[in-house]
Order: sequence, then C-alpha cells, then structure tokens
Amino acid sequence: MAGGLHNAIHEARRLQCDTVQIFVKNQRQWSAAALSEEAVSRWRTARSEGPLGPVVAHASYLINLGSDDADLSRKSIAALADELDRCGRLGVEYLVVHPGAAGKQPVEVALARVSRAVDAVFAATAPNNTTLLLETTAGQGTTLGRTFTELGRMIDGVDAKSRVGVCVDTCHVFAAGYDIRDAIAYEAMIAEAAATVGLERIRAFHLNDSRGKLGSRVDRHDHIGGGQIGPVGFQNLLADVRFAGLPMILETPKENDEQGREMDVVNLSLLRRWSEAAVPAKRC
Repeated sequence: MAGGLHNAIHEARRLQCDTVQIFVKNQRQWSAAALSEEAVSRWRTARSEGPLGPVVAHASYLINLGSDDADLSRKSIAALADELDRCGRLGVEYLVVHPGAAGKQPVEVALARVSRAVDAVFAATAPNNTTLLLETTAGQGTTLGRTFTELGRMIDGVDAKSRVGVCVDTCHVFAAGYDIRDAIAYEAMIAEAAATVGLERIRAFHLNDSRGKLGSRVDRHDHIGGGQIGPVGFQNLLADVRFAGLPMILETPKENDEQGREMDVVNLSLLRRWSEAAVPAKRC
C-alpha cells in the first residue's frame, strides 16, 4: 500500500492473487487523516481494471470491543465505526476485527459487551454493504473468540445479525486447540461452527501456518508448510467445497527465501498445488 491504497491492488495483481486484504488506516494508531476523494477514486479505478475480490480489510489491532474500561470502549467503537465507514466508501466487502479481551471480567460479561459495542458501531455509521467479520483467535491471555461457541454468543447478542459474519484464521484455530490436520477433528470443528455461528456466516479465511503447537494458544504465524499445521491441515480446508469461492488471505511474514524468491509467491504456489491435489471428503 506504500504510496496509496490503490497500490495494494496493483501489488496483488503482480503477485497473481485472486483477492487482497488491506488496512484502510494505520492499524496501530487511533486516529488517521480523513480518506480523501482522490484516494477513493484511485482505489475504485484500480479495482475496475480487472477482476479481484471480494476484498477484505483488517481493523486496527488497538480495538477491544469487550473492554470494561469506558475510555478504551469509547475509542474502540469510534475507531471501528470510522473503519466501517471507510470500507463503505471504498466498496470493500468485508472488515475483519479481533473481538478483544475480557481482562478481569467474567467471559460471559465480556462477550455481551462485544455484542453491545457492535450495535453501537452500526448505530454510529450509515448503512453500507460491508460485512463486519469477527475473527477467531488463538486464545492467548483473556482474548475472546477462541471457540466458535464464543463467537456465536457474540453474534446472538447483536441486533443487526445480518451485518455480522466470521473470519477463520487457520493458525488461530489450531493454536486454540482445533486439530485441522485430522479429518475427524476438522469435521468436528466445522460441526461446532455450523451449530453456533452458522456456516453461511463464515465469509473469509486467513491461511497461516502456526509456529505454536496444537492448543498452545500462541498466536505466531508461519509460512505455509513451515509450521505445525503442515500440508494435510490445509488440504482438509482447501478440499471443503462448502467454502469454495471465499476469500482466503495470507498473513505470513513478508520476506524472501534463501533463493531470493518472494515468500508470498512460494506460499501461494504451495496452496494452489495442494488445492488441486485435495480430494473432497464424502459427507453425509
């Protein structure tokens, strides 16, 4: 995105990506300059030059929708509302946000706070076509969203449920204890997701290998095939026709390997090869 939001589209096409994830403002600051009409125009022009999408945005890491601190809660709601508005102006289909952390609160109280905060965000913005996606988390510390059951409780408490979905991060669910390498365990995870959030609400994926072990609750991304998940875990997902066509985003380290190859290219190549080799499971 260096030099403007529109450059993310050019970079995605250079890497032969089918979709792209962006930040619509600095992800590590509360405030940012207003989105100019020129920036919006250049973005829309770049996107119109060829097929790409759906496009995903990721919200600021500072946001904590479950906080019981009044100032942090106010800042989080205002920041997310601003990002949702920016996404609407850009025509970005999905905005991913980490739900936040409970701190010293009981988990159920914090989950309810997330729901009310989402309601407040929607109340503070004009309706648009951007769907807000709550992301699965690794469960480090007191973070919320470690299980699909927790995500389901957050969504159940939101008034405008049709505007909320889920983004599944492979590193996070693995670190949280879902062994997606095992076909039976993978199906059990999907069954839980179906029963608690509804598969129709799963609208995007982050494809990251995990440096942490299964159930470690360590949120550390690794290159595809370089971590603890490995080929089979990704193939179980890539073979799942229920999620065909959804945007799947790499959040792996941006670097080159020893041969000087861009790791984004290497990771994409691996995923595409595994996807072609993956055999859809027979399901009743």
